Amino acid sequence: MMSKTLLCIGHGYSAQAFGRLAQDRGWRVIGTTRSEDKAQALAQAGVEPLVWPGQDIGAALGATSHLLTSVAPGEDGDPVLAALGTEIEAAAPHLEWVGYLSTTGVYGDHGGDWVDETTPLAPSTDRGRHRVAAEAAWHKLAERAGFPLHIFRLAGIYGPGRGPFSKVKSGKARRIIKPGQVFSRIHVEDIGQVLMASALSPRGGAIYNVCDDDPAPPQDVIAYAADLLGVPRPPEVMFDAADMSPMARSFYAESKRVRNDRLKSDLGVRLRFPSYREGLAAVLDETDTGS
Repeated sequence: MMSKTLLCIGHGYSAQAFGRLAQDRGWRVIGTTRSEDKAQALAQAGVEPLVWPGQDIGAALGATSHLLTSVAPGEDGDPVLAALGTEIEAAAPHLEWVGYLSTTGVYGDHGGDWVDETTPLAPSTDRGRHRVAAEAAWHKLAERAGFPLHIFRLAGIYGPGRGPFSKVKSGKARRIIKPGQVFSRIHVEDIGQVLMASALSPRGGAIYNVCDDDPAPPQDVIAYAADLLGVPRPPEVMFDAADMSPMARSFYAESKRVRNDRLKSDLGVRLRFPSYREGLAAVLDETDTGS
């Protein structure tokens, strides 16, 4: 098998999980980051770092067989397309797979009902609207350039170093109660295996919801984390009375259950962590601090 080169534009939490699986297969992995300190950390993990924006990315694109972008869009659109669209189009003939990390926020609020990849997009937040526009822009470039694009709509991400344990242990956690509110979630290692399964079986134009099997109220997750730690469950606070930042409050503007049938049927993925219960237990086992 010819060697592969994975370039992750925005080599953050989810991309790193994918990158580790690629390294296990002997792939060359290049990742961009915004800081020199993070670049050094990537290098220590065997990733070839590029500080971007800043360093030239053209040579890396020229060697890339698999491209993942996870940079969030803003009011002015997708910054990767704005800065690198022309170079990505030029690299298209040798791109075997392109992945774009989006969000289930593109579906908007469904009052706790189920959504799947065929559900019309109706975001209710600016973040969601920016993602819808970015997805459309990537589809447009893929059609023009002829590379196989794959959209991954991620639910709430957790895993080692990112979860409820540190807040529960600090005593700052609360169980916010908003009747009917449910969220879908996904462990970062399952994101990695979904991306790898897609990279190994490209389906240009495919869209996948990346979430576990058990959408749940947020207060249940906090309670379970406390139970695992063996500490009292945090107090319940009604949503309307909760002191929350505008960003935190905005997440409660949408309630839906997200289906993941397609990643199983099309990619043959079997989730390592089908619910937050298995996922949180694994996080606690894998980390000394349970953070």
